[in-house]
Amino acid sequence: MTRVLVVDDQFLIRAGLVGLLRAAPGIEVVGEAGDGVEAVALAASTRPDVILMDIRMPGMSGIVATEKILAEAPEPPPRVLVLTTFDLDEYVYGALRAGASGFLLKDSGPERLLAAVAAVGGGDALFAPSVTCRLVEAFARQAGAGPGAGDSAEPPPDLRSLTLREVEVLKLIATGMSNADIAERLYISEATVKTHLNRTMTKLDLDSRAQAVVVAYETGLVTPGGGGR
Repeated sequence: MTRVLVVDDQFLIRAGLVGLLRAAPGIEVVGEAGDGVEAVALAASTRPDVILMDIRMPGMSGIVATEKILAEAPEPPPRVLVLTTFDLDEYVYGALRAGASGFLLKDSGPERLLAAVAAVGGGDALFAPSVTCRLVEAFARQAGAGPGAGDSAEPPPDLRSLTLREVEVLKLIATGMSNADIAERLYISEATVKTHLNRTMTKLDLDSRAQAVVVAYETGLVTPGGGGR
């Protein structure tokens, strides 16, 4: 059973999401919040597996709420799936940088929403990786500036702690390749790819595959439109 917390400041949208999720098998809605402050409190008390997080809310934004939730959550932390009206939204970039696992357009159909929740809840680190990589590439040059980067943006981590193979895997992840694609490219197993990725995320103190993609761009390991260095 996947435990889901729904966060959106618009009542009708929130109610629709809650109704859809409650009607789906294998999903339990553990709470609903109308703003970031309430989301942080409910995330701590209900311990959801997945959080559907709106970004543009009065008071505490979804970006700040995501940062607080992931910073304070015990292991395993919830996976945050960002809800947005726009597929190329600098606010979403900020949420991915904060550790969100992926994003979903609010006008996505019911099947796509449920598939996204299932994918994230089942442990997939990124939903629709090619789309997320497109967004990261579009805003990589703006890291640390503008409303999407957040007020507490920190410099990207140093990649010198990574092995050559871990750097190689990170570079391929940042191009939108799946674990299966990477395994085929490098002639290794998918399990080995996951091992390299998990070690990379541990060394760089990252919470999600999406965050790893952001780091790859911000460190210059890959460049917008130019591939890896």
